[in-house]
Amino acid sequence: MAVAQQKGGDGKTASVVHFAFDFFERGHRVAVVDLDTQGNASHTLEQFASGYAASAMFSESADKLSAHFGELSEGPLLSLIAADKDLANMEELDFDEAKECFKSNIEALAKSGYDIILIDNAPSLGTTLAASLYAADSVISPIKPEYYSIMGIKKMLTVIANVRKTNTKLQFMGMVPSMVDMRNPSHVQNLAELQEAYPKLMIPLTIGLRSSIADALADQMPVWQIKKTSARKAAQEMRALAAYAIEKMEIK
Repeated sequence: MAVAQQKGGDGKTASVVHFAFDFFERGHRVAVVDLDTQGNASHTLEQFASGYAASAMFSESADKLSAHFGELSEGPLLSLIAADKDLANMEELDFDEAKECFKSNIEALAKSGYDIILIDNAPSLGTTLAASLYAADSVISPIKPEYYSIMGIKKMLTVIANVRKTNTKLQFMGMVPSMVDMRNPSHVQNLAELQEAYPKLMIPLTIGLRSSIADALADQMPVWQIKKTSARKAAQEMRALAAYAIEKMEIK
């Protein structure tokens, strides 16, 4: 599953990281591929680092990846393929070769025994984002109810529609309102307009603007491990979104 939006600061990494923790706690084998050069997901999940670099997914053979991961251990597993400085050079690669290489490596991860592969994308349209959509089975897009985010999602929907012409299995799970401040009148109005404009594409959940989520990411843990009363609502929202994603992916 790819998590993608062309606007930064919309909660992509928070979603990916909490999906990873939740799915892992459910007993799944989860791999996270961090394609964002900022490396925020890599920071939060560094205790689960696999030692394999994300840039290698675009240039190294699937055989090399399979040899690196080998035979997975029994039981739940969480592995990070961390962002690295060479991700900044991906635009220099031949696009068709890079996307095919990335897809082959994603397939190799699946064959090695991972149940779920999560891909965190940079907030821009380029080789890495296009390749991730080309390789993914599903994509979800967090959206902050603000003008630039709404403009970004319109472009993102066009990109997804174009990719689906080639990757026909790609399922758009929908847009999830993220970092929503219900005390902000413009957030309330924009959210209502989004729901009216895209009634079939809006996920029926909302992630509020909550400092506890940022605190959890910085402390390298899921928000439900934050020992503050203020984190309870954020935990409920993140758990609900993870449950929604699991159901849509039809993973038992």
